[in-house]
Amino acid sequence: MIHLKVLLSGNEAIARGAYEAGTSVISGYPGTPSTEIIESAARYPEIYSEWAPNEKVALEVAIGASLGGARAMACMKHVGLNVAADPLLTVSYMGIKGGLVIVSADDPGMWSSQNEQDNRHYARFAKVPLFEPSDSQEAKDFVIEAFRVSERFRTPVILRTTTRLSHTRTPVEEGERTEYSLPPDIVLEPSETVMVPAHARLRHPLVEQRLAALEEFGVTFDLNRIEPGTGDKGFITSGVAYQYVKEAFPDSPALKLGMVWPVPRELVRRFAETVNELWVVEELDPILEEYVRAMGLRVRGKDVLPVVGEYSVSLLREAVLGEKRTAFMPDPGLPPRGPVLCAGCPHRGVFYHLSRMKATVMGDIGCYTLGVAPPLSAIHSCTCMGAGISHAHGLAKAFGEEKSSSVVAVIGDSTFYHSGITGLLNISYNRSASKVIILDNSTTAMTGHQHHPGTGSTAMGEPSEAVDLERLVFSLGIKWIRTVDPYDLEQTGVALKALMQADEPAVVIARRECALLKHARRNPPFHVDQDLCRECGLCFRLGCPAITKDGSKAKINPVLCNGCSMCEQVCKFGAIGGAASGAKS
Repeated sequence: MIHLKVLLSGNEAIARGAYEAGTSVISGYPGTPSTEIIESAARYPEIYSEWAPNEKVALEVAIGASLGGARAMACMKHVGLNVAADPLLTVSYMGIKGGLVIVSADDPGMWSSQNEQDNRHYARFAKVPLFEPSDSQEAKDFVIEAFRVSERFRTPVILRTTTRLSHTRTPVEEGERTEYSLPPDIVLEPSETVMVPAHARLRHPLVEQRLAALEEFGVTFDLNRIEPGTGDKGFITSGVAYQYVKEAFPDSPALKLGMVWPVPRELVRRFAETVNELWVVEELDPILEEYVRAMGLRVRGKDVLPVVGEYSVSLLREAVLGEKRTAFMPDPGLPPRGPVLCAGCPHRGVFYHLSRMKATVMGDIGCYTLGVAPPLSAIHSCTCMGAGISHAHGLAKAFGEEKSSSVVAVIGDSTFYHSGITGLLNISYNRSASKVIILDNSTTAMTGHQHHPGTGSTAMGEPSEAVDLERLVFSLGIKWIRTVDPYDLEQTGVALKALMQADEPAVVIARRECALLKHARRNPPFHVDQDLCRECGLCFRLGCPAITKDGSKAKINPVLCNGCSMCEQVCKFGAIGGAASGAKS
């Protein structure tokens, strides 16, 4: 049978691999660089695909499907695995049935993340195998192999990708789907699946035996291979770093590890005996390097290679050969342009007021974190999903009643469903007069407009019951609740002032759909009457990218403007109006 070759991103290839492997259930939470896996998988009707409220739930769903005999996958970005670490560390002990694959998309260089953690540590921590593909073809193939290994050794398997692999496209040969399911009369033995201490104590030795068996298996596993070459330097590498090594040193010997953990020690020794100078090339932490060094082998690596950021061909040649690195340098005359809230972003009205009120704002993970940037400069902390609410509660306790009146938490709707609910419950339960603003833009905007429990639609496009946010907040014990349209600056300002003066737990829901959604309400673009403009600069305090300067006066780019009218509302001289007629919109 002739199979077509197509260009797929790493994420699309992972979804294709899940399809061909006969996967039945995929669950995850959107997070760059992993988001497109679920979106791509949802196009295959044979796979049930869902957005879970958070990564812990996603993994628990996948575990349940595996226990039911289906092949299942959970997908998340690297920090998402922190959220899912609780079930991960215990499912390693459990006797799974159908194959269970956990995709962790790491982010060297922190292109879209708050940290640069290396999730290979989780494989060692949980004592489970970890696969690391180096291109899209391998991403597809490794998924299929991961399921086989998962079932053979009755273990979860982590598939680690990185941003570079997730979003680059390389040719992939597509295959056919192989349906997979265990017999319907599966029996769940409590000694294998109920991890009370008495059972877990018996399972732990089996996990250690499994790890030893996996290491032995890795010596002859096809995904681990020695590539002969010439020269005195040999490179142990994996993932995207392998591509850099092959381009920088195409003729050098290499040990390519597809299954990075457990490390196949015998294969490493065999390779080391063939070269005079042994190198380990791995992005981020020296996990392989330290392991090889612990084997008593002399090895080079992080003594000259960085432990931060992405690698490149020129970086490797500079480190190994001393060559001067070639790098693209932008024109120094170009002005810098940092990320900003989009034109017409409904969050802008809230941050405009919070900045003027000089509030201490505990932020969270979402596109609204951009409220930290000038001229709004309205965010003072950002740690992880859902932390803003708990930070505000803790800061209020530290500040005391009088000083804490300026403290407020800001969180998006998707993030609130992910992990903000428990923080708000803590505020209610412990009766602090903490203030929370939920920015409800009816989507998971930061990662590309994915659905969540409040949108009324599933990842597969099926209608769903949308959460009533006001009723949910009330059910958590919050009695002081106000809902505003953040495009209405006067209404929003009044509500926020009342919020800060509340002497009880209080929540403002700022509801307006993301300006980039297809169904978003839009007005005609606005314009500036140059004769009326007094160059006061008030409109620039909004930080809207549609507002520029024409000489010393304001000018609105009609291509970017979506007619939100916030600039019209802040102008004290009536210089801003609707573009078509000059009238207010």
